[in-house]
Amino acid sequence: MFKKILIANRGEIACRVIKTARRMGIQTVAVYSDADARAPFVQMADEAVHIGPSPAAQSYLIADKIIAACKQTGAEAVHPGYGFLSERTSFAEALAKEGIEFIGPPVGAIAAMGDKIESKKLAKAAGVNVVPGFVGEIEDTEHAVRIANEITYPVMMKASAGGGGKGMRLAFNEKDVREGFESVKREGLNSFGDDRVFIEKFIEDPRHIEIQVLGDKHGTILYLNERECSIQRRHQKVVEEAPSPFVSPEMRKAMGEQCVALARAVGYYSAGTVELIVSGKDPTGKSFYFLEMNTRLQVEHPVTECITGVDLVEQMIRVAAGEKLAMTQADVKIDGWAIENRVYAEDPYRGFLPSTGRLVRYNPPVDGWTEDEDGNGRRGVAGVRVDDGVYEGGEVSMFYDPMIAKLITWGATRDEAADLQIAALDRFEIEGLGHNIDFVSAIMQHPRFRSGELTTGFIAEEYPDGFTGAATSDEVRKHLAAVAGFIMTARADRARQIDQQLDGELEPPYDWAVTLGGTTHMVSLDEAITVDGEPVDLEIEYTPGDRMVEASIAHSTGSGLSEYGIKVEVTRAGLRLTTHGAIHQVQVLPARIAPLSGHMIEKIPPDLSKFLICPMPGLLVSLHVKEGDRVEAGQPLAVVEAMKMENILRAEKSATVSKVNAKAGESLAVDAVILELE
Repeated sequence: MFKKILIANRGEIACRVIKTARRMGIQTVAVYSDADARAPFVQMADEAVHIGPSPAAQSYLIADKIIAACKQTGAEAVHPGYGFLSERTSFAEALAKEGIEFIGPPVGAIAAMGDKIESKKLAKAAGVNVVPGFVGEIEDTEHAVRIANEITYPVMMKASAGGGGKGMRLAFNEKDVREGFESVKREGLNSFGDDRVFIEKFIEDPRHIEIQVLGDKHGTILYLNERECSIQRRHQKVVEEAPSPFVSPEMRKAMGEQCVALARAVGYYSAGTVELIVSGKDPTGKSFYFLEMNTRLQVEHPVTECITGVDLVEQMIRVAAGEKLAMTQADVKIDGWAIENRVYAEDPYRGFLPSTGRLVRYNPPVDGWTEDEDGNGRRGVAGVRVDDGVYEGGEVSMFYDPMIAKLITWGATRDEAADLQIAALDRFEIEGLGHNIDFVSAIMQHPRFRSGELTTGFIAEEYPDGFTGAATSDEVRKHLAAVAGFIMTARADRARQIDQQLDGELEPPYDWAVTLGGTTHMVSLDEAITVDGEPVDLEIEYTPGDRMVEASIAHSTGSGLSEYGIKVEVTRAGLRLTTHGAIHQVQVLPARIAPLSGHMIEKIPPDLSKFLICPMPGLLVSLHVKEGDRVEAGQPLAVVEAMKMENILRAEKSATVSKVNAKAGESLAVDAVILELE
């Protein structure tokens, strides 16, 4: 076994590898850029080597610097994590020349599966179902249009070396092909150094299901069941679970055996994932097709670990060291259900715009009950795992992936795992930048998610007009009104005890007019709490200044309790309460003052439709119009690149460009005015 390994990656996956290596008694070496000098993975490793400036192209993507760090520290092997150099054949070859072991598959397998065009040919030869399409090289836009017309719409255009949702465009007609083909080429070139594109038939009502494979150097290859990864936004996975609610035992066996055959055809060993697209319109489950093979550890590997009990990082290290797998296919079981939500630095309330900045507060949920040195307890959620690589006070920068953390829950059933997600997300505190915690909580509660009727179009279909918060029932609103009344009473009691404040004017009983969701509830607190005259059985502890409260409220039907983890923020008008995937702006007024609020003049927001505003910090890649041009609603005006993704900005209505304030190549701040329209 290795004595020392180097992790050629950063963030949460570097932390993840270090934890397993430490448990195995292996020393670790971290490499880091300027932006990661104070990152947790650097502190966790036994040694750390600085490898360059913040941009990945000047640090994590330079193989020579990684190899030099290995030589400097005496590392015998390299774990590449995912992304960066993990699927670069040139990197694996360079390590081999230096006598350094690559903790991953053989070079031939990486090369064969890394080229999406060639991998489809190999898959077909190995007897794996493949999607109909054109797998040769496409010359130009006109050639792409001819191919798409022959395949028939809809079609998917993909960068040959793409991955992670980058370099992909769905086209429903010739216009979409003409608009998107060059963007796909650019994204492929910018992200992967390869501008080749292929086109294939888009499977309607598709489900994205992947098979985890694991092999050793002695010819054993196993499949460790499947993961359902259908809930995606812009081809980027958001929710993953294992097993899939769609896959039957027969389907699992058929998929697994085809994927093992493909792995065997390329002499595969180590951990790898075969991604499949499955037609949701086929109830038999037989219409599944090869999409691609990722010759590395997947971001979503924890859900497989949770249901199988197999540490995939440990197995990768053992296989690289030449050990045989200590299990057979018959040993691979399914224990319970696991769900992973990716917590991203993006603002779902603003069209999922990327959000960068400092983590002013970062407090992830904990597993079960924990106590500090003084014996103070913090209630956690049993069955929770958080994989992260950030820290409170640290920065989520523009240089790397926007993922903050992965929240994984395990339960005996799918519903139990989803309920644990909601509870854990309620207790996940992030401040300082936008995040998608409310959004993924809303997905966990959505009836369609609970039914298991998933497709890759789930988000687009269920949130066509964007996200405004999870649906909230009338009963939950009444519960929150009771919580708001209790909190404001506690604050009033505190204020009464401070000299010169309130002067004893507000005495019990406390009566409040609590408005949320467009409805006003009368909340009274005396010996008991009532909402609109009905008693509410509320169990809660709150001290003014608390940012989080735990509340238990008995159902009005007497059928049990509702448990809430509620984030509390005091505003000028009352409170902002966040729970169960929604932000509630709550106005709280003493009951005797509330009638006067109807006389307040409503503030009208300014009209911003005459400006093309940059929705996120990013690079203005191109500008399609000039001063004096007439534009129509929906017309592309500019392309802004952020977090390595291109975003097309379109005209909201017909207008004339009256002024241009930016030019291609400029770095823009959020809300910068690019164009003025009249």
